[in-house]
Amino acid sequence: MCLGVPGKVVMISNENRTALVDSFGVPRWVGITLVPDVEVDDYVLVHAGYALEKIDEGDAEERIKLWDEVLEVEEEK
Repeated sequence: MCLGVPGKVVMISNENRTALVDSFGVPRWVGITLVPDVEVDDYVLVHAGYALEKIDEGDAEERIKLWDEVLEVEEEK
């Protein structure tokens, strides 16, 4: 099972094919080899330190909403 976390591309380093991606307010550098056409302000799904695919903003917002619901349930436990 693959859990892809949505995030917004903040910065790109073409030197080593990485991007700074903000997911839920947490920035982290991820590999972008699998999404060579990614640009700043794009949304991507991240798993295991790599952007797996680009997603549109509406899809990203829906996925973020779902993750927020999951995290809210976990906090109630």
